[in-house]
Amino acid sequence: MRKMLNKKGFTLAELLIVVAIIAVLVAIAIPVFTSQLEKSREATDAANIRNNYAEIIVGILNDQANYTIPTALATVDFKQSQAGWQASDVGESLDALKATHSTTNGDLDVEVTGTPTAGGKATFAYTAGTASANPKLTITIA
Repeated sequence: MRKMLNKKGFTLAELLIVVAIIAVLVAIAIPVFTSQLEKSREATDAANIRNNYAEIIVGILNDQANYTIPTALATVDFKQSQAGWQASDVGESLDALKATHSTTNGDLDVEVTGTPTAGGKATFAYTAGTASANPKLTITIA
C-alpha cells in the first residue's frame, strides 16, 4: 500500500489542460505565421522587380538607342499566393520606381501600373525615344 501512495505522475486533468493550452497557442500562431509568410513572398517579388529594374536602367543608360530588354529580365514571376499587396510598404517601394532619369536623348520616363495577382507577373517593356517623345520604360504588374 505504501508503494502505491509514493507513485508520482500527472493526472488526466492536468494533461488535458496542458494539451488545451498548446492547442490555443497553435491556433494563434498559425494565422500569424501564414501572414508573415505571405509578406516575405511579397518582399521577394518586390526585390526581384527592383533588381530587374536596376539592371534594365543600367542597360538603357549605357546604350539607350539600341537597348533591348534581355529575355531573362523581361518578366518576374510572382511567388505570392494572395492578390494585392498585403504589406503596404511593398507597394510604396515599387511606386518609388516611378522616376525620371536624364539620358543623352531626353528624359527616360518610368511608368508602373497594375496590382499583383496570385501567381501573376511583372512585365518590363522599353520604348526608345524619338525626336518628339522621350524614351519610356513600362512595368506592368498583373
